[in-house]
Amino acid sequence: MANLDMIGAIALTASAGAIIGTLVPNGFTAAGSRVGAAGVFTLWFAAVAAAASFLLFDPRVGFGTPAMGVAVVIPVAAALLLGAYAPRLKAAIRSVPMTALISVHTVRVLGLFFVLLYLGGRLPAPFAPTAGWGDIFIGATAPAVAWLVARREPGWRGAAWLWNSFGLLDLLVAVGLGLTSAEGSPLRLIFAEPSMAAISNLPWILIPGFLVPLLALIHLALFDRLLIEGQAAEPGDKSMLGAVARSIADGMSRLAD
Repeated sequence: MANLDMIGAIALTASAGAIIGTLVPNGFTAAGSRVGAAGVFTLWFAAVAAAASFLLFDPRVGFGTPAMGVAVVIPVAAALLLGAYAPRLKAAIRSVPMTALISVHTVRVLGLFFVLLYLGGRLPAPFAPTAGWGDIFIGATAPAVAWLVARREPGWRGAAWLWNSFGLLDLLVAVGLGLTSAEGSPLRLIFAEPSMAAISNLPWILIPGFLVPLLALIHLALFDRLLIEGQAAEPGDKSMLGAVARSIADGMSRLAD
C-alpha cells in the first residue's frame, strides 16, 4: 500500500499541474498575470499539503472534518466573490475555451484510486466506490464531450449540459458521502468500516482539499459559458431541455453575480 500512496502522490500532483497548466495560459495573456495566477494555484496546493503534513485534517490528531470543510468551502466562496467583484478575473475565466474547461476533467479517471483504496480495505463503502466510479465515468467521457463541443456536432450543447450537470452532481455526492461517513463528523450518519482516515492524510487529502473545489469551480465556469453561448445562438429555444438549461444556468449566474 505504500507503493499506492507514492503512485497516488505523483499522479495527483501531476494532475494538479496539468489543470493549472491548461487554465492559466488560456485565461491570462500577460506574462505577469500568468505568473501571478500560477502562483496563487501553487500556494493553494502547497497550503493544503502543508496543513496535511501537520495532520490538521486527521480527526485523530487535528481538527478533522471541520478543517476539511474549510479547505473545500473557502476556495469556492473566495473564487465566486472574486468572480463577482473583479471584472478582469471574470473576463479571464470566460476567455478559457469550453473545450479546455471540459478536457481538464480527464484527470478524474484517477477516481480509480478510490476503488483501489476500497478494495485494499482503506476506505469504506458507499463513499469510495460511488465517488470512484463516478469520477472514472466523468473523466473517461470528457474527451468525447470536448470533441462534440469543438466540432459543434448536432446536440453538442445538450450533451455538454448533461455531462456538466452530472459531473458537478458527482462531486456533491462524494462530498456529502464523505461528510456523513467521516469519523468525528457532526453530520455522520454512516458508520461503515474501515474509517475515512486515509482521505484525511497525504496524498489523498489533495483530492478533497484541492482537486474537488477546483473542479467544482470549473463546472460552474462551464455552466456560465454554456448560458452565454446558448443565449447568443438560440434566443428563441422553447424546448423543455432549453428551459431546464436556462433555469439551471440562470441560478448559477445569479450565484456568481
